[in-house]
Amino acid sequence: MILEINNCNNIDDGRISIEKHKLNIKYAMNGTGKSTIARAIELHLRGDGSIKELTPFKMKESGAKDHEPRVAGLDDVKDIAIFNDEYISKFAFKQDEVLANSFEIFVKTADYEKQINAIEGIITTIKETFRDSKEIDQVISDLTTLIESFGKSKSGYSEAGALAKGIGKGNKVSNIPVGLESYTAYLQSPQNSKWLKWLMDGNTYSSLSDNCPYCTSPTKDKKDVISKVSKEFDAKSIEHLNKIIAVLDSLGKYFSTDANDKLRALTNNVNGLSKEQLTYLLLIKEQADTLRLRMIDLKGMTYFSMKEAEKVSDFIMKLKIDLNFLPDLNSISTRGLVDQINNSLDNVLSQIGVLQGEIAKQTHLITKTIDANKGDINNFLKSAGYRYYVDVEYANESYKMRLRHADFSKPVENGNQHLSYGEKNAFSLVLFMFECLSKNPDMIILDDPISSFDRNKKYAVMDMLFRGRRGLRNRTVLMMTHDLEPIIDVIYTLHRQFQPHPVAAFMNINAGIVTETPIAREDLSTFGKICDDNIQSSTNDVAKLVYLRRYFEVQNNKGLPYELISNLLHKRASPIKRENDEDIPMTIAEINAGAEEIKERMPSFDYAQLFNAISDESYLTRAYNEAENNYEKLQVFRVLREGSTANDVIQKFINETFHIENEYIMQLNPRKYELVPSFIIDECNQIVSPSEL
Repeated sequence: MILEINNCNNIDDGRISIEKHKLNIKYAMNGTGKSTIARAIELHLRGDGSIKELTPFKMKESGAKDHEPRVAGLDDVKDIAIFNDEYISKFAFKQDEVLANSFEIFVKTADYEKQINAIEGIITTIKETFRDSKEIDQVISDLTTLIESFGKSKSGYSEAGALAKGIGKGNKVSNIPVGLESYTAYLQSPQNSKWLKWLMDGNTYSSLSDNCPYCTSPTKDKKDVISKVSKEFDAKSIEHLNKIIAVLDSLGKYFSTDANDKLRALTNNVNGLSKEQLTYLLLIKEQADTLRLRMIDLKGMTYFSMKEAEKVSDFIMKLKIDLNFLPDLNSISTRGLVDQINNSLDNVLSQIGVLQGEIAKQTHLITKTIDANKGDINNFLKSAGYRYYVDVEYANESYKMRLRHADFSKPVENGNQHLSYGEKNAFSLVLFMFECLSKNPDMIILDDPISSFDRNKKYAVMDMLFRGRRGLRNRTVLMMTHDLEPIIDVIYTLHRQFQPHPVAAFMNINAGIVTETPIAREDLSTFGKICDDNIQSSTNDVAKLVYLRRYFEVQNNKGLPYELISNLLHKRASPIKRENDEDIPMTIAEINAGAEEIKERMPSFDYAQLFNAISDESYLTRAYNEAENNYEKLQVFRVLREGSTANDVIQKFINETFHIENEYIMQLNPRKYELVPSFIIDECNQIVSPSEL
């Protein structure tokens, strides 16, 4: 496919080739627009107009429709996954789990879901019983309310609980105290607690006057009665009482006739609860809790609840409810519910052999998946030189990936405090890869995923991502990087080990136009060979001298030919050499010997003639303007300006490009690939020909 991108940040126009079901590496300098490309693809696929946020500043004020950000060529791509700094920043380590969502990513595979569906199909009658019965949900809710009303206490009954506050000291609503009979209608109304609150709020103002605070009539007796109501009742206790009576009324048909009679007597008791009555209530609580928990267990019945059972048939049998041992709940209505539940369990028991087999398959599948996944991760961590490893533990019907260290016997808590940025980056890449395997996006974008890693870790990452058993092989991957090493690995050194063969290209931006040049295996050469080739092909004598000087430097030959070329590039009429930390003139014999060795690769070499040319500023300016690529232009510039510019940043880049570094042992030919950013040349242009620009 050909990705077209227009008017996005610094990119005015670009066409990028992406081969499907392959790793596509785009090598580019910083500032080329790698992240912009990734962002543009993401916003384009959203389809909500948010791509407009990439509108270049130079076009923001014009508002021209024909200059709006645009991406085309992604007709077959509906969803993508992007690994970038934003993904890393959102990556979360839990206190007790090395990776958030590790269960969903590492265990919950398509095969896992398929097997779960097979198990759910067998226990479907149980699920349907609870799913289709609002009555069961209400019973569970009411039983929970009743049990919680006892409060929290080792004895099972707390004086601070709703039950104790509501009826623990007697039901004064059903038994109106003497002298308050005139308030019966209010105290026994459904709004009694609200009325009491109103009454008590008004009573706080009774000391302001002898008159009634409600009707303002001058009567002291009425105020005394109101005060008595406040002493005998409080709104909160009435709320608790109403709650207890309401839940017992709702559960009434599920209690036996005898239990209902006893509970009614208890709730209407004027003297509070006796020891015998409290003992009976605790028996009711125990039976209610048994029924409630059994229903909850059945409602939440899953593979996990059955996986530890040695015999699933015994596990299912124990879930059946026997009302003979819950006498106070043995009513017609309760038996109706329990019969539905027990019948659904009998249906499952009739298929117990198949169920046992499917559970065993799932357990084996999970074990196999966990072992394989954590094995892959630990192999990567080990090969990358990390002393961490991961383990997967089962807890609370789920699996958690725990972080461990080779020098510590216990799991590492809170990975955020212990892992470096690079280590977090590595773990986030692991998670990203497994997320891609789980979600299967149409395209995967890796925005500089390995540039921050040490050299020994870079290949370990590439191996995990594109050669591992669960890697991203055969997926459409767009990897953008300013690091040449992965290209050397997958295109040159180990190209046979990466299948299907990845493709690579060099991306360059100039005046807002992004172009790319394919990188084949033969394009990756040692700098010695590149120097030899370019000495023969270049038309610029200064560039030839620079290549030749660097060739000798790569060969660790800083003898006479190297010294002679250095003298020329430093514009010395009489060559010198460095000896015992002193500069001494080169002899005629040394000059001739150096020249003869240089002529083996540059036959036209003549020191005097080249010195006259290099000393001529107009010659160097013309050579600068005629240079065929930015790299050679930069070399001529350095000689022209004698290694000095007013801009320290530009100067540093020039010096690093002029001298040998390790990366030049293997590299791309700078005559073919514009490895020098255009902004560097723009700055040089300003210095060389300021009046023309």
